[in-house]
Formats: sequence, C-alpha cells, structure tokens
Amino acid sequence: MVTDCTKYFSYPDGYSNPVTTADTRLRHDPDGLNSSARRFDLAGSHETPIEHFFTRSHAPVPTIDAASWRLYVSGLVANPLSLSLGELRQFPRREVASTLLCAGLRRDELLQLGPLPGELPWGPEAASHARWAGVSLRDVLHSAGVSPSAAHVQFIGLDDVERKGERFGFGGSITSLKAQDPDVLLAFEMNGEELPARHGFPVRTIVPGWIGARSVKWLGRITAAAEPSSNYFQTTAYRILRTPDATRPGDVAAGEAISGITLNSVILDPSPNQRVPAATPIEMRGWAIGTDGSPISLIEYSLDDGTSWQPAQTATGHDRWSWTRWSAMIALTPGHHTLAVRTFDASGHAQPMHLRDTWNVKGYLNNAWHRVRVVAE
Repeated sequence: MVTDCTKYFSYPDGYSNPVTTADTRLRHDPDGLNSSARRFDLAGSHETPIEHFFTRSHAPVPTIDAASWRLYVSGLVANPLSLSLGELRQFPRREVASTLLCAGLRRDELLQLGPLPGELPWGPEAASHARWAGVSLRDVLHSAGVSPSAAHVQFIGLDDVERKGERFGFGGSITSLKAQDPDVLLAFEMNGEELPARHGFPVRTIVPGWIGARSVKWLGRITAAAEPSSNYFQTTAYRILRTPDATRPGDVAAGEAISGITLNSVILDPSPNQRVPAATPIEMRGWAIGTDGSPISLIEYSLDDGTSWQPAQTATGHDRWSWTRWSAMIALTPGHHTLAVRTFDASGHAQPMHLRDTWNVKGYLNNAWHRVRVVAE
C-alpha cells in the first residue's frame, strides 16, 4: 500500500501532505477547508457530532448576513420568488436524517494503481451523518409554480470559486424527479443547532442518496431549467470517466455526471497498519450504505483478505438515507492480517472485489471491498 501521498498528489498552496492538528482533525489544506475526523473518532456513534463532520469546500467560507440574505427562485417558474430567511421558515418544517459522502471517498486506496494528481487523497473519513432540519425543496418549487418543461433544478452557492480564470459560486443540479422527493431539503439546522458557517449557513441543500457535491452550501439561487447546470462542478468536475484522453489526461468533461452514491462499506477501526494484541478479542467497526437509499441486506467481514467471510452484527431501525453501522468481535493470531468488508443491498448491488474495477480518471466513488492491514503481536 502506498503511504507517501506527496509524490502522487498536488495540493493547493503548496500544502504537501495531510496533517493531524491539535484538534485531532485530518486536514488537506492550510485553512482546514477540506478536513475530517480520524477514523477512530467516527467509529463510535451513529450521528456524527458537528465537530467531527467532514468539510469539503472549493473556496473560503463566505461571510453572509442572515438579515439581508435572500434566496432567489427563478427560471421556468410562473412566480419567481425572493425569500428572506424568515419567509423561508414559513414553509412546513421537515427533518431528515441523512449521511453525506464526498465523491472522493476512499480515493487514497487507488494510489496502488497509479497517481491521481491534483485530487485530495480522502480515505473513508469523508463521510458523516447528521439530522438536518429545514423545508422541503418540493414545497418551495410548488410555491414558485415550476413548469412541466423544467427537467432539472439548478443550485448556486454564495461562495467565490476561481477556475480557469473565472470566478463564480459553486453549483450543480439535480433532476426534477429527485427534486420532488420531500426529503430533499433546504436546510438551516444540523443536529438540532443552527447550521454552522463551514457547513453552509444560513441555508444549504441536502440531497439524500446523492454525492455531497450536489448538496450545495451557502445557497443563493435556485433555477428551474430544461437542462442540467452549466456550472463547472456539473460540467467539468464530479464526472466519471473510465478511459483518459491522452491529449488531456486530467479532463473528465466527456464523462458522466455523478448523481447517486454507490453501495459501499468501510472499516473504521482498527486503522491501517495498527498493531493490535494477538489472541485477544478486539472490536472491528465500520459502516455501510446502499445505492441511492437502498437498504443494506448483508454485511460480511473477512480476516484473511476475502478467502472466507462471516456476517457482521448490524444496527437496525435507522432511516432510509442513513448509513448502517456494523461491528464484529475478532481475535487474530500473531502476524500480519488483511481485514476486509463487503456489503450487499436490497436492490441486488454488490461491491466489486478489486480496485481496478472502480478506477476512473478522478478517483471518484471507489467502492471496492475495503481492506485494512494490521499486525497482531
């Protein structure tokens, strides 16, 4: 397993390697815009405390005055809207428990197959779960009178991103069909608290079952349109391309835009290369999640790199958009071991065995069997 990320990744602003800071977060940039808790800190609870929730941003956190903030709803609508925060709160309140996953989750493992320059080497830490409260996007769109010809709903944030010499807000879009799901929120609360600035204050979208990039933070505008968003992060980034273009090796514009998350499972504890006591029971812990909200049907773990499998214990009674926590008590003989986990969902999806089956130009949505090497002594 490659452990020296420096030679495989180009960090912004000369930041050469992820570091663990005094607050125990792993940071991938000097300002902590892209950071996460350690695996062990994520292993203990179903709901992720706000201080442990991962952050992914493409520009500094904007300063927004809630009193003057407005949400504009326009495009293919009969009644364009300009909503203050107070007016938005007049719509029926809704709470949804949802796990957010970064599209770059588990990208670090793909280093075994070669470099991915310019991409952050997220591990399984780029996933977190929260209770979000706000109003249904569907209710707001209904109030605006969306036209039947609007096949997509576009979002623009109030941050200030620079790409290819242009400045704009981070954006993206979802299909109108997805937008009609009452669980798609315009959220202003997180785990019972006011939405923190780093997570999108005063309002962000929450699109359960889709990659985190579509849950646009610092929301400023919603546009009903016939076409998907033309924003850079819909047309040029966050796209799956399996075969690179030799003339433009890092360009994925010709790929398919990512929407729903894929079936996945990870080991959070123990951590890679951890030394554990031999012949002593220890707990193996992690999470699994189905494709676009599909329930998990089976989680299995292996102590011998997939030669044999046993069912894991799983928590029950969680919401549709929630990860499933799993655990197993194991005892290892002295020596090196490769632990593994795989899962299946009710829609018939299964995780691929090999990393090569998930590889793509930007290293998105790696969902191969998750393996962790440990030493028992």
